[in-house]
Amino acid sequence: MPTTMLKDFLSQNRVAHQVIQHPVAFTATSVAGAAHIPGKEMAKTVVVNLDGHFALAVVPANRKVDLERLRQATGATSAELVDERAFAGDFPECEPGAMPPFGNLYGMPVYVEPHLALDDQIAFNAGTHTELIRMAYKDFERLTHPTLVDM
Repeated sequence: MPTTMLKDFLSQNRVAHQVIQHPVAFTATSVAGAAHIPGKEMAKTVVVNLDGHFALAVVPANRKVDLERLRQATGATSAELVDERAFAGDFPECEPGAMPPFGNLYGMPVYVEPHLALDDQIAFNAGTHTELIRMAYKDFERLTHPTLVDM
């Protein structure tokens, strides 16, 4: 089941969404394959450290975060990937590595690769390694107010 916080947030905001069950998968590309979702619609959420502050970088499943481009685009002095053990407590309802891209629920800014914004739909981990949520990108954008960053 998606995290209670995410479920409640989507319900309170009357967002139509689909919960998709899939076999256990740990990487974004394997989740996309297991759930039969096009890789360009599957969002991979990565926690990054920008000048000592955590943020979420969201890219298509088949892409990696270019930390240098992210650093430059945000004006940060440093940008680093964060080890899952360092942020596990920031996503209390989520399995490690299965956090949804709703930084606003966790007090983190969200940076989205523009390719994801081109699709009508976005799919992402729902807090577990066996479920994802698919919803309209415009609703995701309305709720999270992400910054588009070519990364």
